[in-house]
Amino acid sequence: MPSLHWGRVLVGITCCVVTVTLWALCIWQLVLRFKTDTTDSVVPPCICLNSGICRDGACVCPEEWVGSLCEIVNFCEASTCTVNISESVIKNLTFERIIVGKYGNSKEKCKPDTVNGNTSIAIRMCSREGRTPTLEPPKILNCDENLDSLASQVETADPSNISAIASNTQILTSMPDQLTTENITVAANIAMQILKKPNISEDSQASVAVMATVSQLLDANETAFNHSNLINVTSSLTQTMEKFSLTSNISQPNVAIQSAPLKLSSSTILFSAQRDTALGYHQSTKLEIQENTPELIGGLSSEVQILLNITNNNNGRVGFVLYQNDKLFPSRIYQSHGSFSKQIVSGNIDGRTTSGVEIAFSPKYNTSELQLRDHACVFWDYTVNDWSTAGCAKGRDELLRCRCNHTTNFAVLMAFQIKYKYAKPLEYISYIGVGLSMAGLVITILFQIFTRKTRKFSVTWMLVSLCFSMLIFNTIFISGIENQNARNHSSDTTAYYQQHPPYDTTSNTLLRSDMVDPPADSWCTAMAVLLHYFLLATFMWTALNSAHLYLLLLRAMKPLPEHFLVTASVIGWGIPAVVVAITLGATYREGKALHYRQEEFCWLAALDQKQNFSVQKPMLWSFLLPVALILLFNIIIFIKISVSVIWKKNKNLTRNKKDSFMKKVIGTVAIVVVLGITWTIGYLRLISQEEKSLVFSYLFCILNATQGLQICILYTFRSPVFKKKVSEVFPVFSVQELPLYLRSKTYYISKS
Repeated sequence: MPSLHWGRVLVGITCCVVTVTLWALCIWQLVLRFKTDTTDSVVPPCICLNSGICRDGACVCPEEWVGSLCEIVNFCEASTCTVNISESVIKNLTFERIIVGKYGNSKEKCKPDTVNGNTSIAIRMCSREGRTPTLEPPKILNCDENLDSLASQVETADPSNISAIASNTQILTSMPDQLTTENITVAANIAMQILKKPNISEDSQASVAVMATVSQLLDANETAFNHSNLINVTSSLTQTMEKFSLTSNISQPNVAIQSAPLKLSSSTILFSAQRDTALGYHQSTKLEIQENTPELIGGLSSEVQILLNITNNNNGRVGFVLYQNDKLFPSRIYQSHGSFSKQIVSGNIDGRTTSGVEIAFSPKYNTSELQLRDHACVFWDYTVNDWSTAGCAKGRDELLRCRCNHTTNFAVLMAFQIKYKYAKPLEYISYIGVGLSMAGLVITILFQIFTRKTRKFSVTWMLVSLCFSMLIFNTIFISGIENQNARNHSSDTTAYYQQHPPYDTTSNTLLRSDMVDPPADSWCTAMAVLLHYFLLATFMWTALNSAHLYLLLLRAMKPLPEHFLVTASVIGWGIPAVVVAITLGATYREGKALHYRQEEFCWLAALDQKQNFSVQKPMLWSFLLPVALILLFNIIIFIKISVSVIWKKNKNLTRNKKDSFMKKVIGTVAIVVVLGITWTIGYLRLISQEEKSLVFSYLFCILNATQGLQICILYTFRSPVFKKKVSEVFPVFSVQELPLYLRSKTYYISKS
């Protein structure tokens, strides 16, 4: 008898120790999460006008507005003007609203029977002088000329006709979104032929029109440049612009050239494109050339800088070209998907030599959604018509720095990864609920095992298997679902570059894409596999418990099928293993773990790169669909048991109706919990509206995170055996038995 007493005490102590340990693990995870949350940088909010968006503490304005609060007008209002189309034709032209720095097309079109039928007959530019946008005089199109006819004239045209050809080419390319690959090819050839003309820089009208044409080509659709026949044309055009940059100073929205004579005393020459913050966040660009500047300018006010170190004292000139995107440099190696800054700068010296070039980029991208992972310093190699890292080294502090031993078109290729966001309140609810569930599951498992001989009706193996798989899942969830990479998501790290020299050649490797997966985390992948397996096993055991209840309650007079428990064990633990193995084999690849799992936490992948739910991700076909089938099976069995057993009317009831009703409700709830039917709320969350989805999220989290606790309350704490054991181990909880005469009085009072 004493040994039995000490055995019960040992069971109680074991339950307490395990529960305290699990709770300590939950509290530790909460402390880590709270510490991480409080150390994240807080960006102050801002108030933006005119549909501006507050991002990183500053207003990002739409095209029509600039300024720190998007309060400054950045467009010219709709206008009309009267022009002479020819000696005998005077026409009224109408223009819609035009954004500053861009050309607007007239509503009036060329006649349908002309070569350029239904093409706008004129364009007009909106420019800015100080804070006031102003309209320039319109340029008139020759309706009997198209790009092909202009291309046939440009090579033999007289200098007096070059301006007209350049102007017509500019007008015909003034709607970039409608340009095809053929249009771009012809227009680029015309621009190249004009720029090669002798003394073309002295014809300011033609030069500006050509540069405006190139700027408009850079606004064409990305797909129009994805053609192998175009690469030779664009390469010839960019080389021609390098030479042209030695003699002119022209700035257009997407391309600018600057030149300057070199003095005998010049040892360095610095070209910089500065952000003009007077008009707001990420707006206009100010170009500047400085001589004898010892080093690059620090700070983030410069978009691009290039510093040339000059070695001899001959007379000469220097020219720079700045492209705002890389469409004239179509790479076969580097795949670009994002819409962030991809500026390219070219430095060219005539009559002098250089000992080296330093370049710095301050790229523009959405820092709230993207994290810069890596960059490479490259130049355009005309021998292979692609990017190359030869002769270049990279460095990084607040700027992306490059150092090369030659001059040409330079760029920095960037690789980003997505920053992931978290629903903080649901996290805390999950940790607390799962902690309670783990304690309840441990108590239930130990109770089922140690009291299996004292209970006449035993469901030990089925219920223990369900609780065990759920306990392992919850333990892994608490300790391993958070990806360690996610704790460093808040800022772009520079630790790597602080441990290396300012310029590093060995790490300057050519990048393949601008969107990359985060650093490999095999631990997170292993956690996702285990979570996948044990959660599927949990649902499989709910289905087996459902089948077991059906056999016990609806086939009460028949014995269980032969080897039922062995078959159930093979199904319960084996089928989830098969599903996980197939999923891993179909999706997981070395270095491509995100095809199988997510990054923000260690669970199955569900979203594509655009953060939309994808049917090709394993979350759907290896989890949601199997679980949906299991839940459907459980719901059918639940309805059958509820109607046929629990809520079936019994005329021979001997107890009062209220007690019977409560027992039916509790019995119904107990079956709902053990069959996991509350998980159906997760599917409602997927298909509901955003406002309702939040409510379903909280319900789903609270009900399912505490499922283990619910099982403990309904199947352990309410058990007469458990109450008896508790009263034996802890006498303070025991209820004194009433004397016989008091029980008799109580009976008669209750009866009356």
